[in-house]
Amino acid sequence: MNSSFDTSYDRTMPEEFRLLCMLHNIGATTSEKSLPIDRISEWTRMETSVVQLQLQKLVELDFVHCTETEGISKYHITLNGIRKVLSTYS
Repeated sequence: MNSSFDTSYDRTMPEEFRLLCMLHNIGATTSEKSLPIDRISEWTRMETSVVQLQLQKLVELDFVHCTETEGISKYHITLNGIRKVLSTYS
C-alpha cells in the first residue's frame, strides 16, 4: 500500500473522480475484489464519511456498484467506471 498518496496532484479533478481512480488503482474492479468503506478509507487515507458520500455519487452515476455480503456493504468499479478511468489516459 502506498501511504504517501498525494491528493493534491490535480485540484481541478472532482473528488468523486479521484476516488474512482483510486478504486481502480487498488484493484476494486470486480465483485470478488469489492471492498468495504473502512478498507477503502484506509487505502485512500480519506475520512470514512467523505468516502461514503463520494461512493454514493459514484453509484448514482453507475461508475461504482454496491453489494451486500453478510450485512456489510462492499464497493467495486463497474465497467462504466473502468471506461471513465481509462478515458483519462487516451
